[in-house]
Amino acid sequence: MTTLTFAPAAEIRGGVATIQLHDDLWRVTRPDGEVLGYVERSTTPAGPRFLAKRMLQRQRRFLPIGEFWDFGAAMECFRF
Repeated sequence: MTTLTFAPAAEIRGGVATIQLHDDLWRVTRPDGEVLGYVERSTTPAGPRFLAKRMLQRQRRFLPIGEFWDFGAAMECFRF
């Protein structure tokens, strides 16, 4: 399990915390610091898209779990 003991200011919503790493990338963690995954924003001709990626600890890789038009919708993937 990857757990971060240091964390910049995080916003906690729905039992998960988000930490913005730069303009287009957020780390998603549990309030205790366990990393759940990332949300990455990309720009498309139709507007911004948000890709939610779940961190698979044992396999040391990321699994795309959905692409959304809304940041809040991308965050909902991590609540379960």
